[in-house]
Amino acid sequence: MAVYTQLTNETIAELVEKDYGLGQLAFALGIAQGVENSNYLLDIVTAEGQELKTILTLYEKRVAPEDLPFFLALMQHLAARGVNCPVPLKRKDGQVLSVAGGRPSAMVTFLHGRSRTVLKNTHVAAVGAALAALHQAAEDFPMIRANALSLSGWQALADALRGRLDEIAPGLEALVAEELRYLAAHWPDVPALPRGIIHADLFPDNVFFDDERLTGIIDFYFACEDFFAYDLAIVLNAWCFEVGKEFNATKSRLLLQAYQSVRPLTPSEKEAFPVLVRGAALRFLLTRAYDLLHRNKDALVTPKDPLEYLAKLRFHQQVRGGQEYGLS
Repeated sequence: MAVYTQLTNETIAELVEKDYGLGQLAFALGIAQGVENSNYLLDIVTAEGQELKTILTLYEKRVAPEDLPFFLALMQHLAARGVNCPVPLKRKDGQVLSVAGGRPSAMVTFLHGRSRTVLKNTHVAAVGAALAALHQAAEDFPMIRANALSLSGWQALADALRGRLDEIAPGLEALVAEELRYLAAHWPDVPALPRGIIHADLFPDNVFFDDERLTGIIDFYFACEDFFAYDLAIVLNAWCFEVGKEFNATKSRLLLQAYQSVRPLTPSEKEAFPVLVRGAALRFLLTRAYDLLHRNKDALVTPKDPLEYLAKLRFHQQVRGGQEYGLS
């Protein structure tokens, strides 16, 4: 989450009262975390005098407007199947999309709990089981969206950054080029692994907890069709390294065990997992590098450090097999 597009209270109040008919706006607070869209926490007083909290999201340039029906319908689908995620609210005219500040926008339900910066083993295990349940809940979702940030997308990002990656770290340009060649030679073919709708961005700031109980999953704006095990690889990268960038083998094992307690991995997924983890690390190294080198200095957001994912990628390049992640 972030704030790129600034809205006045008057603009938000008009949206709340006239377009959605939810009541009167008490306050609106910009949310600074994240890097993709502009987000506001709204506190509304309904006609019955009750407090209602919602999230207003303005979709910025990286989110294609034609993808919004997919994202919003997916949240509705998952919520109907027991996944605790935000649900888009309908306007008075029955639509879920609006325009605010010149941007496409939507208002969604507020989830209780908060994200954690200190991750206990129980948090990691909980997110593993929740990810598997999400994959299962989305199995009958009828819409498809290709993953624009898979192998060909990584090459396009590297091309867009050519000549600038060494500004971040000496030798980074050559490392990325070599890793792209490796992944192109080893990435699984589409029929090789089970696939379906994945979250594709399940970082700790997109998961809410009440103490150690997982209460919700947010931010589905990278959701797409891809390998389920690739989604799990993204989560391992995000949840199983410590602040000092050290790999935590215990958390990795618990993550994989919890996921497989709901949806067991196939032998082909286990075999491919070390490559998928490398690809997931490169994906976030490249997108963070792009955001850092193209940052909007006026936005209320701090770009995330691409060097974190450089360290993770270097670790994965030394791994000899899935057993080092806790697979058997």
